[in-house]
Amino acid sequence: MTVNRQWLIAGRPTGRPLKDSDFEWVEKPIRAPEPGEVQLRTLFLGFDPAQKGWMENVGGYVAPTEIGEVMRGSGIAEVVKSNSSLFKPGDKVMGQIGWQDHPTFAAKDLLKVEDNDLLSGNLGVLGTTGMTAFFGLNKIGKPFAGDTMVVTGAAGATGSVVGQIGKIAGCKVIGVAGGPDKCKWLIDELGFDAAVDYKAGGVRKQIKELAPGGIDVLWDNVGGKIFNDLLGELALHARVVVCGGISRYELGQMPAGPENYFNLIFKRATMSGFIVLDFMSEYPWARARITQWIREGRIKYKEDVQHGLENAPRTLMRLFGGENFGKQLLKVA
Repeated sequence: MTVNRQWLIAGRPTGRPLKDSDFEWVEKPIRAPEPGEVQLRTLFLGFDPAQKGWMENVGGYVAPTEIGEVMRGSGIAEVVKSNSSLFKPGDKVMGQIGWQDHPTFAAKDLLKVEDNDLLSGNLGVLGTTGMTAFFGLNKIGKPFAGDTMVVTGAAGATGSVVGQIGKIAGCKVIGVAGGPDKCKWLIDELGFDAAVDYKAGGVRKQIKELAPGGIDVLWDNVGGKIFNDLLGELALHARVVVCGGISRYELGQMPAGPENYFNLIFKRATMSGFIVLDFMSEYPWARARITQWIREGRIKYKEDVQHGLENAPRTLMRLFGGENFGKQLLKVA
């Protein structure tokens, strides 16, 4: 391989779905590493709904993107050549390496990861996805044994981990997901107590029946009407964790404010958003704890793996059609 194949940002998909023309394919010579750099071979890329927001420059917590820059994204790679004391050839590393297969990167911006059976998990359950679930739930949701917890987007990478940590904490966990297969997986494989198929309608009615005492912990990944309805079903002193809003990412604009927010007052509840980067200093012990739970069989995870760098744009689009089942990954090499 003598070239570094890349996908560049070519459009701003604001207020509309992603299109193929939002990305440009280029091939450039591989650059030899300068002092402090390493040359990589990308193995896996990870995908999240927020990437569309980054293209639109509505991410809020990340630097603005520019048309013509390499599409941003997290990845796992193998070090091919090293001009840094931090890594040697053969090491596996993780970082925001972007949509490219042979990048040359600053070693200080990469993290070494274990080359084992959980390698790809570093982009999901052991990566930002798992850290988001772990810290969002424990720092904001603060689950107690006996609580009733509802998770929207429950069959997604983050929601599925949130629900399982909730079960470890002793909660009754109800997931909201799209389609009977995903709902069955939540109950049969992950141990959720119940699951509601939002595509079948009647979400609030079903939640009311499943949680007659109200929702103690509400974890929201989607926003929109479902989130608004569930705010109307809070229990006294409920904690609402606002993690994401895939409905917002797809529309490219802010949704209408929830009409049921006044229930926060009636129920003396709290609602908070967060950015997982705030807890980076605590990542190591969280990774160790989640790894332990995986090894013990207390946390299971699913990966939806597509193949080939040429399919990166279509792989991102899968997130917005609900096509992915588990953490969306792309195997590059």
